[in-house]
Amino acid sequence: MRSREVIGVRRALVVLAVLVGQAILGHALFIGPASAGSARAEAGAAEGRVALLGVPGLHWNDLTPSDTPNLWALARSSAIGSLSVRTVGNVTCPYDGWLTVSAGTRSAAGYACGAPPRPEQRGAGAVIPDYRYLIDVAGQRTAGTLGETLKAAGRCSIAIGPGAALALADQQGAVARYHASPLQVKTADLEQCPMVAMDVDDLVQPYLAGEPDRLPKVPEKLPAAERRDALRLADTKAGALLSVLPAGTTVLLAGLADHGSVPHLRVVALREPGAEGRVLGAASTRRDDISILTDLTATVLDELGVAVPSTVVGAPLRLGERAATFEALVERLRSADATAQTMRSAKAAYFTALAVFQVLFYVLAFLLLRRRKGLPWVRRAAVALAALPVTSFLVNLLPWDNHLELFGGMVAWWAAITALALAGPWRRRPLGPLAVVAAVTALTLVGDLLTGTTLQLNSFMGYSAEQGARYFGLGNIPFALLATGTLLATTVIAHRWPGKIGIAAIVVLGAFAMVLGGSGMGSDFGGVIAFVPGIAVTALILSGKRVSLWKLGAFCVAGGVIVMGFAWLNYLRPPAEQSHLGRFVGQVLTGEAIEVIWRKFLAMISTLANPNLMPIVIAAVVFLVYAILRPEQASAGVVPAAFEHSPALRAGLIGTLVSGVVGMLVNDSGAAVLSMALALAVPLLLATGIGALRREGESAPGVGEQLAGVAK
Repeated sequence: MRSREVIGVRRALVVLAVLVGQAILGHALFIGPASAGSARAEAGAAEGRVALLGVPGLHWNDLTPSDTPNLWALARSSAIGSLSVRTVGNVTCPYDGWLTVSAGTRSAAGYACGAPPRPEQRGAGAVIPDYRYLIDVAGQRTAGTLGETLKAAGRCSIAIGPGAALALADQQGAVARYHASPLQVKTADLEQCPMVAMDVDDLVQPYLAGEPDRLPKVPEKLPAAERRDALRLADTKAGALLSVLPAGTTVLLAGLADHGSVPHLRVVALREPGAEGRVLGAASTRRDDISILTDLTATVLDELGVAVPSTVVGAPLRLGERAATFEALVERLRSADATAQTMRSAKAAYFTALAVFQVLFYVLAFLLLRRRKGLPWVRRAAVALAALPVTSFLVNLLPWDNHLELFGGMVAWWAAITALALAGPWRRRPLGPLAVVAAVTALTLVGDLLTGTTLQLNSFMGYSAEQGARYFGLGNIPFALLATGTLLATTVIAHRWPGKIGIAAIVVLGAFAMVLGGSGMGSDFGGVIAFVPGIAVTALILSGKRVSLWKLGAFCVAGGVIVMGFAWLNYLRPPAEQSHLGRFVGQVLTGEAIEVIWRKFLAMISTLANPNLMPIVIAAVVFLVYAILRPEQASAGVVPAAFEHSPALRAGLIGTLVSGVVGMLVNDSGAAVLSMALALAVPLLLATGIGALRREGESAPGVGEQLAGVAK
């Protein structure tokens, strides 16, 4: 290796260290919004009384002035938003919803569940039977956090109904004051205690009829008329409590569970001074109109002036902008759930179609390339296939409300990117289409990270609002696309300017993308661990250095150290402003991290049997390996031609595979990471190889030129 290239690599690595250091120490970390204060602090309200009304199964389509006059009036005088009720499973039963409010962390009873257990009356209070099972057997060690915290602060509470008793119980399952019905409660009783919670279960009970221990396995069990009847009963019970609340009580309304086999965004409303007509969100989601169940726990304690324990992962609800009209805001929230349902209902079909397209492409490419036929069409198909993933993000730049608009927008973006890659002057260069598709993919995700990740929310390749897995930052599949797009695009720069300039471009631009993903903008833990070795391996191969297993392991450790630096600084922020990176540090300190890692490992293993993801991995890897080992038989020498034309591309592909494999092993999405990296990289590799072969064919001298001694 030439000395100037060694110097170039060293300088590039120094730049990487500087970028990472600045990200860890400076504003590049950008953990969260500065205005992450509580709703009470923003509204200027005094500490006082809180009433939590939990209505499992309630969503915004249910509220109308005629069917639910009490709840409608409550919502009209409140700040309102959407509530994701996801706990551990895909759907949340009332038992798990109330248990999560109690624990302040996502919790589950550990078996098929439905209604919360009915407490046994003990004098003025009650005890939940077999409560210690949750802590000692089901592993829900934080169950009872809300009740214990209120008791330790000397704040008495009143529970009305089974779910409320579960939420306010201490770690022995006891509540000091319990009533089965709001009709048993008077204003004088409520004035004695600053906290009251009521389980309004009339809406969800008909869904549990016959099987109280489990939700029905259908999206909607009740006819519309029966659901309206149940709503009216729930509204009447809620109205009974609202009518006797002491003046000045802060009221929280939450539809804190699902009612069938399909998750939905639910109702959340906060009534307090200054809240009326405003949007309601939380720092935990970094969304101005979405919150999660654990935010209710943090909000109750914050409103009462009680310190929120560090184990509570939610954040106090916060007031957002004021809506033009209450009706317009309700329609916005209804539309949010409809959008999530549209995406959810088509997601399985989308990934199935993507897997079919990928496998068919490799089969047809193998047959055509082996016979050396249709090379231009294979190239066009390869570019079009690689352009497909990024359209799932770009479609969110367009308005859509239904499947026709969703897929129509994706097709429009797909056609535009494919045409841009194949119709411009760069189409004659082997790396031209690859540069366009890789750059569009990387720049789309970089732009999304810089602008609040609005494109990944409710996208096939991103995350969905009602599923509750993530609301901001870089998802696992987007990480795979960002890493692959960045490495491939920067290797084009390294091809154009080989040596220290190209290597520096790979390291600097790769480090920039990695910092975006791992800092507070992306909050991606496993992505950094996988991205660092991908960047380093690419740079080392281009510089002529040998990559050993020892070096590869060291790069993975370096990625882990960097991401823990991000996580540690995130942990130093106030609990309400921490992302899951900072909370992981807390889990390490409390010993809970092992359970988290084990749960993610099991999730990763489960993806290896995914019928949509694994065919993509298997087809791409088999084709790639066969094309390298038997180039003339498998691909007419397309892959070797691509590597011969651009050694930088070979380095970039190896770096991509390293990031993909490591990313698969350290992320709970597992095979999804590697499959999407291959779905973007391998078709673009084939397109480049075909372009290189065609260019060689066009540049070969003809017979007349040979006779004339003229080389083309």
